[in-house]
Amino acid sequence: MIALREFTMDDAPALQQIYNGASLRYIERRSLTLDEAVALVANALADARSEPRARWAFGITADGNLLGMVRLRCRTERHATLSYLLREDAWGRGYATRAVAGMLHHAFTATGLMSIGARHHPDNLASGRVLLKNGFHYRGIRGGWSAYGIHRPGTGSLETTSLRGRGAMPWPPPATTPAAPG
Repeated sequence: MIALREFTMDDAPALQQIYNGASLRYIERRSLTLDEAVALVANALADARSEPRARWAFGITADGNLLGMVRLRCRTERHATLSYLLREDAWGRGYATRAVAGMLHHAFTATGLMSIGARHHPDNLASGRVLLKNGFHYRGIRGGWSAYGIHRPGTGSLETTSLRGRGAMPWPPPATTPAAPG
């Protein structure tokens, strides 16, 4: 069972392990130093306190173990982009699919967002499957990246019921709604 939660400063060493090795194969990033991981957590905590909030970064945990992160960044008042990253040893277990479903639930129930975009390296087919399972629509290659989009259910562009039978996760999936900051 996974959960999404706000970060704490104690997460920096685990975050450093997430941003390392094969997990970086398809993104434009190098391994994080511990100082950079501390700064990333500090920025996530500052974003969590900002009003109005324009960025969310949640840790993806299973059995209390930090396995990855999922982020949402507002680009306009109504549109955001989503990204996620998992530690290599957590791949292939459905964690990313459930984490994205949890973040979509959060985005479409707790914010005024109407649409979310995402992208991945064209060779990273697993990331494309995660997005499609969550109801994203493939938009083509843009800027060298595979681009996807999804609209808030009920806005006419994508209805929740249209996701049935496509392997999409229900909103909210069990135990993926972010815990309240403590």
